[in-house]
Amino acid sequence: MSGEHASNTGIVTSNDAKKNTKKSARRVDVNTLLNKVRADQKKEKFENTVFFGLAAAVIVVTGIIISL
Repeated sequence: MSGEHASNTGIVTSNDAKKNTKKSARRVDVNTLLNKVRADQKKEKFENTVFFGLAAAVIVVTGIIISL
């Protein structure tokens, strides 16, 4: 048997594995992306609420201290 004739042995090389993962990575579930965006928006809204709440608390405490 010469070196020119190669047979498919079913062995997956690293290049083949990379090609397979790239093909499957191209498909994206839209619902998953929307859930991530909604979670980020919810987290951002919570952070903003906490920030404004702390700012309001500082203003109220400062007003109480000054009025004494």
